[in-house]
Amino acid sequence: MIEVAAVTSGRWVPSARFRVRQHVEPLRSLGVDVHEYAPAIDKYARLPGWPSGVSQVAVWPLYPIWQAVKVSSRLPAVLASHRHDLTWLERELLPGYFTLEPALKRPLVLDVDDAIWLAKPFGRSATRAIARRADLIVAGNRYLGEWFSGHNREVHVVPTAVDTDRFRARPRPAAGRASFVIGWTGTSANLVFLRSIERPLARFLDEHPHARLRVVSDAPPGLMASGQVDYVPWSEDVEVAAVQEMDVGLMPLPDNEWTRGKCGFKMLQYMACGVAVVASPVGVNAEILAMGELGLPAREEADWYDALCWFHTHRSKGLQYGQNGRSVAETRFGTEVVARQLAEIFHRFR
Repeated sequence: MIEVAAVTSGRWVPSARFRVRQHVEPLRSLGVDVHEYAPAIDKYARLPGWPSGVSQVAVWPLYPIWQAVKVSSRLPAVLASHRHDLTWLERELLPGYFTLEPALKRPLVLDVDDAIWLAKPFGRSATRAIARRADLIVAGNRYLGEWFSGHNREVHVVPTAVDTDRFRARPRPAAGRASFVIGWTGTSANLVFLRSIERPLARFLDEHPHARLRVVSDAPPGLMASGQVDYVPWSEDVEVAAVQEMDVGLMPLPDNEWTRGKCGFKMLQYMACGVAVVASPVGVNAEILAMGELGLPAREEADWYDALCWFHTHRSKGLQYGQNGRSVAETRFGTEVVARQLAEIFHRFR
């Protein structure tokens, strides 16, 4: 059994949950004993009481003090790493900075599922330094892998997994039912992507009074004022059922350096629940869409409107797309599948 210290970003940080925490039990059965060390203060936490949407950077000296407090909250994990065989670091210790990474126990495996080199203020130089310090890098997609390969010789592409035992499809009524639920799930930081397709969504809902838009997030979506928009506050208890009730899941993204680093987890949640998808063909999204008839790509506003209309009209086809997506999620992205890839990587250091 190899003992691994998993140094994660916070209890409720999605990358900590889905890149690390959900693999703890599957990895144990594969000879890898993972102990997670999450900070007492989420590394993305804002200054206590600071209003959302207002920059903290210019607040002197509160902002640097707060950053120092967050770095100090990582000290227990740094110390604990030396009691294990290797360290599994989920992203950097503090966004945009090179801090205590040299003090972590080696071998060091850096796990990355976003373009973290774009974080302000020193993301590019900090990420390069961390990458060079790591003995091996696990990248969530090929785009990330290509960037990190310029700074480390050992880069392995391992996708983000979805727990297909938890995110499951449930029986759906056959075509012909009146209701039609379009859905989106994600953190409030990513609601800007959903708002980018507000006009085609509003047009579709206006023309289909029985249809609804369900938004599952940690904050209200701030979309069109419509009785057809349902906000579901996110929690672990409701996240699966909220997706299961969707007919179509949305994943809009612009095409830029940041979004090309995304790992398509929204799509995987929808697919695991047997829900057809409409997604921007950006980065790994395009790769997933090419794995079978599981969804439709959408680039322009007209594409989003047309795709929703198509799924609304072709309900049986939508159900089939959902079944296809479920199959892909199980065989390519299930936790057992990805845990085996991770176990092979960790056993390299025995």
